[in-house]
Amino acid sequence: MSKKENTLELPSLDQLAEELEREQYRTNYRRVLRSTLFSLLTVAAVAVLVAVLLLPILQITGSSMTNTLQDGDIVVAFSGSSYKTGDVIAFYYNNEILVKRVIATAGDWVNIDDEGNVFVNDKPLDEPYITDKSLGQCNIEMPYQVPDGRCFIMGDHRSTSIDSRNTAVGCISNDMVVGKIFIRIWPFEEISVIE
Repeated sequence: MSKKENTLELPSLDQLAEELEREQYRTNYRRVLRSTLFSLLTVAAVAVLVAVLLLPILQITGSSMTNTLQDGDIVVAFSGSSYKTGDVIAFYYNNEILVKRVIATAGDWVNIDDEGNVFVNDKPLDEPYITDKSLGQCNIEMPYQVPDGRCFIMGDHRSTSIDSRNTAVGCISNDMVVGKIFIRIWPFEEISVIE
């Protein structure tokens, strides 16, 4: 063997500097990528928790709340623990989420006459959101007292809504409530606060 073949050529300082720079870039890239992925997963997890637990987003199906809400509207609810007469709430019923309006709460007496006028504790309920009054599918005896821990709910489209006036639904318990509907976010041209 010649002396030339035995000699190992060492890299120059410039080559070493380039290789070091490439390795540092790879290390930094991996660290930034891991950090970015972790941040995105954290943000996604927080967004899902907020959407499920605090601000559920729901799509309206059906016509029981027209004219207040239309089929296909997308709304945001706020999870809370207290609801009052006039609040529009979402609640679980038979593995579905329904949306209705609170008419009366625990201890209140509800009465509905044949023309669909609603009375709570013998006072007529002011309902500017109703276009057509109707007794609807009512099979409970009036006047009716709302049991403890429950609320009496009705849809705004009284002739088609199945609600607390019917024993099929009845009064709903507070633990069935998903939240109070407070804003419509779709369609964009109809974004509004729900009252």
